[in-house]
Amino acid sequence: MQISNDQFPDHQFSDKTSSQLPVTSTLRTVTDSQQAFSLRNIFQRPASLLAEPRVKAFAAAAFLVAVPVFIQAPLVRVAPTLSLLLTAAWLLLGWSFLRQSQHNSAVHLSAESSMHLWGDLVIGFSWTWMAGAIYWGWFRWDPYVHLPIESVGLPIVIALLWYGKAKIGNYFYLGSLVGTAITDLYFYCVGLIPYWRALMVEPPESAPAILHSALLRMETYQSVGSAIVLLTLLVMLGTIPLRSTDVKW
Repeated sequence: MQISNDQFPDHQFSDKTSSQLPVTSTLRTVTDSQQAFSLRNIFQRPASLLAEPRVKAFAAAAFLVAVPVFIQAPLVRVAPTLSLLLTAAWLLLGWSFLRQSQHNSAVHLSAESSMHLWGDLVIGFSWTWMAGAIYWGWFRWDPYVHLPIESVGLPIVIALLWYGKAKIGNYFYLGSLVGTAITDLYFYCVGLIPYWRALMVEPPESAPAILHSALLRMETYQSVGSAIVLLTLLVMLGTIPLRSTDVKW
């Protein structure tokens, strides 16, 4: 039995094949577009995340938390008066940032939000700097007045919050104060206050022996239990603001 070409014309195969080509090409184009879109999202997501106001506020606050450790701690020992006077410089810097942000907002510049964020934070940070300069400059040998002196800026912060001013910076100060209170509470619970006072009073060559004794004290069951409880409390307090999208938290 022979099959003739007339029964299966060539144009049927050619039409069918040509009709499939656009579909295949379209699917390949869609797949390539999806891959390019996914790769673009991978690289753009970190950049967009870093541009969010809350992430900027967190990074700026983390930077300002580290400043007293590396700058104020050595400065306050050799020049406590200068360290205290620098509070005015921090306030002036924060106020100038806020003025600049208002100017940028008036002329519709994109840098307005960043300048306002830094100005707000620096003003709140200045209260922390002032309290640290007072305590570590003149009262560092008395741990019992540490928390009261660290709270010296609290009336100013409450007044500013009452009028809705510098919310980000003032909440930064309150957060720092809560962290200081939890740290001091750990020292009281574990019994590290005598070692604290000894470090401030004794000569520097005695520091290794004092620190070694303090570490032995921290290795007891009571110390470990206190650390777990207070660390859990600190984590709980730190996660509560994450429920809000407000930058000040």
